[in-house]
Amino acid sequence: MAGAALVAALLPAPAHAAAPDSPALSFSNPLVNQRADPHIFKHTDGFYYYTATVPEYDRIILRRAGTIQGLSTAPEAVIWTKHATGEMGAHIWAPEIHFIDGKWYVYFAAGRADDIWRIRMYVLESSAANPLTGGWTEKGRIATPMDSFALDATTFVVNGARYLGWAQRDPSIDNNSNLYIARLADPWTISGAPVRLSMPTYGWETVGYKVNEAPAVILRGGKVFMTYSASATDSNYCLGMLTASATGNLLDPAAWSKSPTPVFAGNAATGQYGPGHNSFTTSEDNRSDVLVYHDRDYKDITGDPLDDPNRRTRVQKIYWNADGTPAFGIPVADGVAPHRLSSFNYPDHYIRHWDHRAKLEPNVGNLADSQFRTVSGLAGNGTVSLESANFPGHYLHARNGEVWVDRNDGSAAFADTASFFRRPGLADAAGVSYEAYRSPGQYLRHYGFLLHVQPVVGTPARQDATFHQQ
Repeated sequence: MAGAALVAALLPAPAHAAAPDSPALSFSNPLVNQRADPHIFKHTDGFYYYTATVPEYDRIILRRAGTIQGLSTAPEAVIWTKHATGEMGAHIWAPEIHFIDGKWYVYFAAGRADDIWRIRMYVLESSAANPLTGGWTEKGRIATPMDSFALDATTFVVNGARYLGWAQRDPSIDNNSNLYIARLADPWTISGAPVRLSMPTYGWETVGYKVNEAPAVILRGGKVFMTYSASATDSNYCLGMLTASATGNLLDPAAWSKSPTPVFAGNAATGQYGPGHNSFTTSEDNRSDVLVYHDRDYKDITGDPLDDPNRRTRVQKIYWNADGTPAFGIPVADGVAPHRLSSFNYPDHYIRHWDHRAKLEPNVGNLADSQFRTVSGLAGNGTVSLESANFPGHYLHARNGEVWVDRNDGSAAFADTASFFRRPGLADAAGVSYEAYRSPGQYLRHYGFLLHVQPVVGTPARQDATFHQQ
């Protein structure tokens, strides 16, 4: 007992938590099959609006639903079809839907019917309340000083100023596309001279093709984060990121810093390849940010990746690091999305694994180490099991009272010790506690910041055995 008292005395005083500001989200991936370059816009009417590239490259579609997951089964409307001749006659790519000054706008890229690689950016407008059923007017091409390959237009507002971000090829530079930004005079007209923000220079940006494309912007904590996609649209596709201060001059390339490594890339363990061309939205309660992107569930592609129809729309929650930067983690496995479990009495500490030992830590640098999927219990009988996000097939599992993340060996003994009854939190009914399947009265709990399965007696132990899902 003296040793236990010493350990307790050395630990920092706990800060008991209310329910987290950003609770867990429930998604099942993929959200929509055979839909690439996805864009989800949450409107003030309570609906989410969804558009994406269809594999036929011949039309623009919209869906709407009251929830993000609801978009998966929502009816799909065709709001515009490619021209039979001339401009906007081929390669209808990367639509985005925005609501600006009381009207709907769709930005998209298209080639000519007689020159399919003459890709330029175009805009549609609708004043209808419901853009799925209202009429659309072609506002024409977004004119840029360089009349060259241009695509992936997006628009965003910082400090009251509206900007356009896009990708374009400079014929004088030996690459496929760079990132540009400009102010907008109206939703389809650039104001002033565009500025080049980024060129593909890192090795991970130049695999197959030298590409920076598909900018997407999220603002938080006085910073502007611009993600973008890099390399060929096969398994090498990935996300990079630029960062600027929201109070800086966004038209000054020096105001932006570039991450030297990808912020989101394929993952063989979860079976996800080539994640990219993302957008951002928020959860139904506005308390969480959500990453929207496409990928494939296989690595090898026969022929041109653009001819492969199986890019799928996927969604997952964004977490935020202590330094204010977004933590995207890894593209999670298909099926139910994982979540994090924060400690009731150490709310900035999360269950994570390290060398397979389960423990409690703050500031987990590798987000996926602290993400677990709640799945049907391996032992059945109404239990749940907690599966590692980055080691699928591995579960939180009790070994002689210690909790490890181990591979399921298929045995009944493993199933029993990796299965728990999910209970209301012992110290907070808004939280969750996990009672061991084969050991009534023993719970998953932390002690000395290591996880154990132990009896729970007294208030401190009940707090140690209570977690919040985030």
